Amino acid sequence: MMQPETSAMARPNDSSETTFLHQLESEIGQRNFDHWFRDKVRLEHDGELLSIGVGSPFLLSWMQKHFRQPVADVAQKVFGATSRVRFQVDARISLHSSPEIAKPVNETRTRVAATPAHFVDGRGRRFADLSDFVKGACNELPFTAAKQVCDSPGAKFNPLFLYGGVGLGKTHLLEGIYRQLRRRYPALHVMFLTSEAFTNYFTEALRQRTLPSFRQRFRNVDAILVDDVDFLNAKRVIQEEFLHTFKQLESHGKQIVVTADRHPRLLSKLSEELTSRFLSGLVCRIEAPDAETRQRIVERRSARMDAVITADALTFVAQRFCNNVRELEGALNCLETYYQMTRKRIGVTVARRILADLERDCIRVIHISDVEQVVCSFFGVSASELKSSRRHRSVSRPRMLAMFLARKLTQAPYSEIGQYFGGRNHSTVMSAQHTVQRWMADGSPIQFASQTWPLNELLETLEQQLQAG
Repeated sequence: MMQPETSAMARPNDSSETTFLHQLESEIGQRNFDHWFRDKVRLEHDGELLSIGVGSPFLLSWMQKHFRQPVADVAQKVFGATSRVRFQVDARISLHSSPEIAKPVNETRTRVAATPAHFVDGRGRRFADLSDFVKGACNELPFTAAKQVCDSPGAKFNPLFLYGGVGLGKTHLLEGIYRQLRRRYPALHVMFLTSEAFTNYFTEALRQRTLPSFRQRFRNVDAILVDDVDFLNAKRVIQEEFLHTFKQLESHGKQIVVTADRHPRLLSKLSEELTSRFLSGLVCRIEAPDAETRQRIVERRSARMDAVITADALTFVAQRFCNNVRELEGALNCLETYYQMTRKRIGVTVARRILADLERDCIRVIHISDVEQVVCSFFGVSASELKSSRRHRSVSRPRMLAMFLARKLTQAPYSEIGQYFGGRNHSTVMSAQHTVQRWMADGSPIQFASQTWPLNELLETLEQQLQAG
C-alpha cells in the first residue's frame, strides 16, 4: 500500500485506472481478465511506470509470460506512449482500505482479495467468510480464536494478534471476523483498515490540522481490525498515535484484532510499550498449510471451477505447491484456463506439463549478498559492521546468523562465506554454524538489546524475507 505523498510526480485518478482496466478486459477477453486480473492485482502508476502487483512468484511468472505485451499496449494507450509496465510480487496484495471511512489520501491502487463467496457491504467492499476458511493443524488455533472473538467481542482474546507469512490466510480471518461481527451485531461500529491507511489518515489530519476529528473517529468504535500492523515498524510518531488509540479502546473493553507477518517480539523497531500491549492478549501464528490441508484447499477450490480436473492432478498440485494458499490458487487457475481453451479433462500428466515451467521459474536463487541485506535491515546494522572485527553481541550475533543462513540457503563453501564476511577463515564460519545450531537445539531465546527473541521464529522470518525476494 501507499505511503503518504512525498513525490511531485503525477498520479492517475480513479477514472484513468478504470479506463485502463476496461480496455485491458477488451484486449484480453473477459474470461482471462476475470481469472487473472479482476480483484487479484494492485495498480500503482508513478510518472511513466505502471506497476502491477500480484500475489506470488508463481503468478508473477505466469502474468509476465502471457500478459506483458497486451498490458503494455493498453498502458501506452491510456497513460501515454512512454508508459512502461512492471509486474512485481506484492506481499500485501490482499490488504484493503477501510470500509468504514473514506478512501485513504492519495490511495490509487486497485486491490481486492481473491477469495470466493465474499460479502459486499454498502460501499462495494468485499469480505471473505470464515466458513470458507479451510481449517487444519496449521491454523486451528487462530481460526478458533477468530470465532470466539466473533462470539464475544471485547470479552476474550483482546487484543488478538494474528501473524504468519504471505498468503497463509491472515487477511481472510480478519475479513471473516469483520463480516461475522457486522452480521451478528449490526448495532456495533466495526472498523476494518490497514495500518498504512491509518498512517495516511493521521498524516492528512496533521496536514489539515484536524487531529481532534481524527481521534474522535478512531477512538469511538466498538471494534477495530487492523491489517499489516508491521507497517508501523520504525514509524515512531505513528506508533505513538496508534498506541494512544489502542489504550483508549482497550480501556473501554473494545475489541482489537491486528495482523502482521511476524511475532510482536520480532518487530524490532516497534516501541516496547506497543509490543507489550500486543503480547498482553492472544498471539496466534498461522503456519504454512500441511499436506492434508493443502489437499482440502485444492479440492474445495476446484469444486467451484469450470474445469474437469482428476483427483490425481489435484493431489499433484497439493504436493508440489507448498508455500502458501495463493500458489495453490495460481496453479489451479492455470489448469482451469487450459481446460477452457481445450475442453479436455486434466490428468496428472497434463498438469505436470502445464505447471512445470512456472514451477521452475518460481525457484528463488539466494546469494550471500541477499542474506547480508536482509540481516542488516532486520537488525539495524550496516554491512561494514557485519564485516568488521567488532565482537559486541549487537553485531556478532547477527553476523553468526548471517553466516548460518548463508551456508543453509546458498550452499556456498565455508571459505567463500568467511571471505565475504570480512575475510574470515572457514573455521570461523563453521563455529558460527555450530553455535546457532546449539541455540536451536537448546531452545534458548536470544536476547538483543532490550528484547528477547524466539530464535526459531527469528530464523523463519529471515528465511521468509529471503524467499520472497
